[in-house]
Amino acid sequence: MTMTPGVRKLALTAHVTASVGWFGAVTVFLALAIAGWTSQDAQMVRAAYLAMDWGAWFVLVPFAVASLITGLVQSLGTAWGLLRHYWVLAKLLLTVVATIVLLLYTQTLELLASVAAATDPSIDELTLLRTPTVVLHSGAALLLLVVATVLAVYKPRGMTAYGRRKRTRESARLTSGG
Repeated sequence: MTMTPGVRKLALTAHVTASVGWFGAVTVFLALAIAGWTSQDAQMVRAAYLAMDWGAWFVLVPFAVASLITGLVQSLGTAWGLLRHYWVLAKLLLTVVATIVLLLYTQTLELLASVAAATDPSIDELTLLRTPTVVLHSGAALLLLVVATVLAVYKPRGMTAYGRRKRTRESARLTSGG
């Protein structure tokens, strides 16, 4: 199935918008994580974790899912295909893994946000909030999205075995007049 040029541009615009939104949201999330980890102000720490929990559900997850869905639409509706090129498979794998990790990590964020929301958290509970793991997860997510962007821009050569077979069949069909 190949999309018409207008539909292809619309799908590409949706994919780029979702992906850029996801990238921007992760960048803000990383800034909040750094603020929550390094701030000496208890209210700042609490606010950062409450904002991250809310932002994960209402910004990160929707952009991640939208990026995955629009990427699938793009690959299935264009000549690139979903299984023809290694770079497309790599981007798909990165996006699926990042989305799954994000969905799993929301449980941790909910726990941290519940501690932050406590009326009078103990010193030990606030120490729990001041962990570098949220910074590390956010940094890794940002790196992963940079790698996916590089793959999309540079499109390294290399077809899968399926892609090579499909190209050979299409060439044979075209040369036989079919």
